[in-house]
Amino acid sequence: MSKSELAREVARQVRLLQQSFDAFDEAAAARLGINRTDLRALDIVVGGGPLTAGELTTALRLSPAATTTVIDRLERAGLVARTRDPGNRRRVLVAATEAAHTAEREVYQPIGEAGLRALGRYDGTQLATIVEFLATARAVQQEHAERLAAPPRQP
Repeated sequence: MSKSELAREVARQVRLLQQSFDAFDEAAAARLGINRTDLRALDIVVGGGPLTAGELTTALRLSPAATTTVIDRLERAGLVARTRDPGNRRRVLVAATEAAHTAEREVYQPIGEAGLRALGRYDGTQLATIVEFLATARAVQQEHAERLAAPPRQP
């Protein structure tokens, strides 16, 4: 294959990979009995929590009211809990519960382990190239997400 044909194939495979991520997230959300927005919020809380509602609002790019609704649903599902910030009693934190950590292990640990096994076939140089590609792809994706989120330019 030529370089341009390979580049088109990489783009096609990235699109298919994105579709597989979407399908996995849909299945994970269904397994947990939550919607995709709630799953995104749960991922943020599990990965970086505890967080304030404001921090979660920023990370989700939702309105404060929408974020409160997400937190309410996750709390009803037993996946997050609101707790007082020990450093500032007026502030409330959203923290993942043990049920959330259990769900994370049941849903994501098997795919993580399978991914590590699959990556075992590559040497260090190839893995470095994969890391570089993923970082570049994420930067391009972020740049264009910001482009689409910006107000349209007036003619």
